[in-house]
Amino acid sequence: MPSVLLIGTGRLAFHLGHALKGSGRVLAGVAGRNAEHAATLATELGCRSFPLGAALPPADLRILAVSDDAIGAVARNLPDDGTPLIHLSGTKSLDLLVPHAHRGVLWPIQSFTAGGPPVDLGGVPLVIDAGDDGTLLRVRSMAEGISRHVVHLPFALRQRLHLSAVMASNFPVFLLREAERLLAAHGIDPKLLHPLWRQSAGNALRDADAAVSGPARRGDGGTIHRHLELLAGEPELRRAYEALSNLILHTYHPESRGRQDL
Repeated sequence: MPSVLLIGTGRLAFHLGHALKGSGRVLAGVAGRNAEHAATLATELGCRSFPLGAALPPADLRILAVSDDAIGAVARNLPDDGTPLIHLSGTKSLDLLVPHAHRGVLWPIQSFTAGGPPVDLGGVPLVIDAGDDGTLLRVRSMAEGISRHVVHLPFALRQRLHLSAVMASNFPVFLLREAERLLAAHGIDPKLLHPLWRQSAGNALRDADAAVSGPARRGDGGTIHRHLELLAGEPELRRAYEALSNLILHTYHPESRGRQDL
């Protein structure tokens, strides 16, 4: 089976490394700027560690599991010896991997947190792309070894999907964090929201349109204005609440578009 060199030691490197190992993929090693972190991850994965800048072991594929901002710089400092190089970003193009001739992308549509056991990527969609057919074939083979849902999308569509993923995941989680903070500030147990959150998430996965509820969905301007008054001391959160309420109101009550916003 083709071998993989994992470059990076963060959260994504940890989860992807375990997924690759679990799929039977040969790990040529883990390379990283922090020698201690690279050695720790390599020990967990049962392979050798290498410092970036030193001679790297031969591999059939190199994976850049680094932050988006570091992709270009790390890629430029890797030997351009014909080995396919892929990054794991949903929002960055293949051009960041120049001058490497064989470039690809494998982006897991999932958020990864520090700590805890490795995430099972079997049910996580993996989005792939490549600059040439041979590299695409290699990336697809690797992706299908760790996930049951692999889709090929070019850069423009991958950006659209990344935008939607941020809207569907990051924003609701941050709003839950803010709601918990507001409750804690007034001595109310934030966990009172958790059953509502779980039920709403389940309803949304069945039918997101039907699951939309609340005062803006009902067109209840009085309740919205009372909520805005309660947020007087939180100007940024107040603006976010108002903007989202107007968006929901205009979506489900289009006749309100000609009226003054909340």
